[in-house]
Amino acid sequence: MDGTEQYRKGGQPTLRDVAERAGVSAMTASRVLRDDPQVLPATRERVRAAATALGYRPNEVARSLRLGRGSGLVGLVVTNLANPFYSRLALGVDSVVVKDGLKTVIGNTGQDLDAERDLVADLVARRVDGIIAVPAGADQRHLAAAVAEGVPVVLASRPPEGFAADCVLVDDFGGARAATARLVERGHRRIGFLGSPPAVYTGTERLRGHAAALAAAGLAVDDRLVRQGQTAPDEAARAAAGLLALRDPPTALFCSNNRNTIGAFRAIRALRARGGADIALAGFDDFELADALGLPLTLVAYDSDELGRAAARLLTARLNTATGPGTATRRSPMPPPRQIVVPTSLVEYGE
Repeated sequence: MDGTEQYRKGGQPTLRDVAERAGVSAMTASRVLRDDPQVLPATRERVRAAATALGYRPNEVARSLRLGRGSGLVGLVVTNLANPFYSRLALGVDSVVVKDGLKTVIGNTGQDLDAERDLVADLVARRVDGIIAVPAGADQRHLAAAVAEGVPVVLASRPPEGFAADCVLVDDFGGARAATARLVERGHRRIGFLGSPPAVYTGTERLRGHAAALAAAGLAVDDRLVRQGQTAPDEAARAAAGLLALRDPPTALFCSNNRNTIGAFRAIRALRARGGADIALAGFDDFELADALGLPLTLVAYDSDELGRAAARLLTARLNTATGPGTATRRSPMPPPRQIVVPTSLVEYGE
């Protein structure tokens, strides 16, 4: 059994293992792996050969900390990686932080607050340079604690609660109001609402915008037509089917995110296949193939990549103001928290 296979089974080789195999001190091995030009060529060859044979990979995080630098990592905390919105958000974040030599580490919370607390604590323990988070709820004490420990935090899609931090929001209220108003303009008076769990800020704001559009038309929200809590298309399809099966069903549906819109589409398509009435559909979040559904569809669109880019720009601005993560010495006073709102527009898809 060679050294490589041994460490595949027994764990990662250490710098001391490399030094022992090369017959040098750990300090000499470290100097070689730091490309110290004063080490003799023969010694460099032996150490590098030993590192290759053992499959040794230097711990860059620990090395950076010893040198007084950050880990070079940015933590991105999201609630649902199954939603394509978060992949676009992540691409936006990564496109900005990579220019500062940073890498993005993504963690999924599944909309679970305990999972989010554990994830944030783990990121702080690993000394990430900063965190961009889409919070699962209003309890953000763990994020405030990260800031108190010197880790800059930027929130996306939800404002900070109980502490000061930069944030990037979408015009949730305005977009939902515009989409619902479009349905009202087309003569609909009974409009169902499918949304995220009540604890989700975006869903609450979009319900508020929906209600505002109804109120402007002299209509009230009918609680019997509101379904909240769906996070996956199959859940949304069942919720929409339930609304459409009512004795006095809605003639249109507004959905607070793309997962609910997709589920509602399936329910409407099933109803049409049975010879049922046509139901108008509007939703928040544009998505791929929306134009191929074969159903009139109004969507609230915005640049989700820009949401990520804006959050990353706020974070890197914080990092570039400080002399280093977690330090009290600053090059200049830290600026006050900023809030950026990404605008929305309506997109129409026809049959």
